[in-house]
Amino acid sequence: MTGFDRRGLLRGGAAASALALAAPALLRNAAAQGKPIRIGFPVPLTGAFGAEANDQVRAAQLAIKAFNEAGGFEGRQAELLVRDDKLNPGEAATRTLELIEKDQVNFLVGGLSAAVTLSINNVARERGVIYNSITQSDAINEAKDFGRTTFHEALNPHMTAGAVGRHVFPKFGKRVAFLSADYAYGHEMMRGFKRAGEASGIQVVADIRHPIGASDYSAFLPRIAALKPDVLCLCNFGRDQVVSIQQATEFGLKRTTKLVAPVLLFTSRKAGGEAFDGVIGGTSYYWRLEDTVPTAKAFNDRFRAAYNGAVPSDYGALGYAGVRSVLEAVKAAKSVETDKVVAAMEGLKADFYKGPQSFRKCDHQSIQSVLVVESKSKDMKTPDDVFTIVGTEGPDERFLRSCDELGHKA
Repeated sequence: MTGFDRRGLLRGGAAASALALAAPALLRNAAAQGKPIRIGFPVPLTGAFGAEANDQVRAAQLAIKAFNEAGGFEGRQAELLVRDDKLNPGEAATRTLELIEKDQVNFLVGGLSAAVTLSINNVARERGVIYNSITQSDAINEAKDFGRTTFHEALNPHMTAGAVGRHVFPKFGKRVAFLSADYAYGHEMMRGFKRAGEASGIQVVADIRHPIGASDYSAFLPRIAALKPDVLCLCNFGRDQVVSIQQATEFGLKRTTKLVAPVLLFTSRKAGGEAFDGVIGGTSYYWRLEDTVPTAKAFNDRFRAAYNGAVPSDYGALGYAGVRSVLEAVKAAKSVETDKVVAAMEGLKADFYKGPQSFRKCDHQSIQSVLVVESKSKDMKTPDDVFTIVGTEGPDERFLRSCDELGHKA
């Protein structure tokens, strides 16, 4: 064998060896290309907020279906992995860790309650996984809890209570009582109301706290009635909201006092019936936006087609938007790599279902509209026609706390 032949053989052998060494990596990369894009979705399916959580799951699945039917991303379909956080911070952390380490999710969306969203975020932040929160929380935007992979799709209490307070206090009076659930949601909503009330010179006549899941408010209502407030702000959620409004109505408080909720839930109103008449509150979404917003009409029609004519709730819509934002960012980034998707989400300007939205770069808060609605039980075009939109604050960074106040330094 000539020297040339020996050199050629050696070169060929080296190339074959290199190919053999590279083959497993090539196979892994090829396999990854076909793997589904996994989105972990921890929400409180059981407990006081179960109705809202299950609606979030239905709407999130709709976002997954739309993405897959449109071809997915580079042949990869999306998959939703739903877990029950049981409205418990420890359970939420455990389920989130399992989703990341065992199920190897690419992204996380969910956390309906402010009681658990920080637990989910802490686990996701430590492991560098994007988490798009769909609960009302002020703390998640603050520098001490925020991370580069933290996004907040939902309104926050400062935005929501602020919009409602600016509408209510000039119209209904300055003497204000608070009946609040004794956890982050209630505390933050009350703070938002108080700040909004500064311009109107409100006087806080009562600050009463109750535990999550309270079934009897009779110990609180006489104390509130004796103070004769102009406005009673019920800073609670889900079943707590239903029960407290029903009992306040039965007690006769509406004769002298305007009942207000920072977030007036569609699911609560449907469960509470006529007791909700005249109650004013805020919301991120109401299905009657379809009368004026084309994307709301398109979203509602998809939901109706999938779920036997039902319309999406406010928190259901957040499930849709939270998943949709992440998947749209994947397409914009042309990647599922965390850093690239973070950058794409920071630059995302979208109208998925309610009008324009974008994420503020310093804290990744979604800048969006806030609706102020009033509950009704008359002149309803359909059984779902339960609110009248009485005010709207458009998407405007002025309605957010400043980046400096949140601790984000330039």
